[in-house]
Amino acid sequence: MASFMIKPAHLRCVLRTGRLINEHRTRNTLCAVRSYATEGDNRIPKIYTKTGDKGFSSTFTGERRPKEDHIFEALGNTDELSSAIGLAREFCVDKGHTFTDQLDKIQCILQDVGSNIATPRSSARESHTKRTKFTATPIADLETWIDKFTAELPPLTNFILPSGGKSSAALHLARTVCRRAERSVAPIVRSGEADPDVAKFLNRLSDYLFTLARYAAMKEGNEEKIYKRPQ
Repeated sequence: MASFMIKPAHLRCVLRTGRLINEHRTRNTLCAVRSYATEGDNRIPKIYTKTGDKGFSSTFTGERRPKEDHIFEALGNTDELSSAIGLAREFCVDKGHTFTDQLDKIQCILQDVGSNIATPRSSARESHTKRTKFTATPIADLETWIDKFTAELPPLTNFILPSGGKSSAALHLARTVCRRAERSVAPIVRSGEADPDVAKFLNRLSDYLFTLARYAAMKEGNEEKIYKRPQ
């Protein structure tokens, strides 16, 4: 891995500039930003905080909950979903697919999904909910993409098994993780702790990933395996 040295004075300038950029982004994005550096601090920030060593973690509202709480279960599932999509994206990039920018956007939106989940309304102030509100716009984008890809695909007449090459199979795997994320978010939404559009987005995302898996297989010229009742 390549390495380089930054002089302390230059590093302080970078940290100060980065902080100003983050402050600006905070006003315009839904994601919460954790800052580890202070002005004039030229130490390399640490990734670990030790605040979760006793089995508790914090929501965006500052509430401390056990790590097995349903909020953190849902956050873990959405994080795993983003990782699964990232892996599938790499296979798709290798094959030259042109839809990978959509996957990039979806991974960013999943950060917003996580921000909303991490802001339970029961402990949120108005400033919290304004910052992490999730809207229906990404749902409409997914539906547009689904319709576009479906129009190019042959009719679905059989149950499809996860197959069709590495890109397709990886997208199918992401779809199943998405279903799990949706199941873990559903009770949070029903209890009024998260925006309903978060659950709708995950529901539509699994449909998108299924459609995209079929589309990737078709574009690569790979055959999809269909279900056949064992004899």
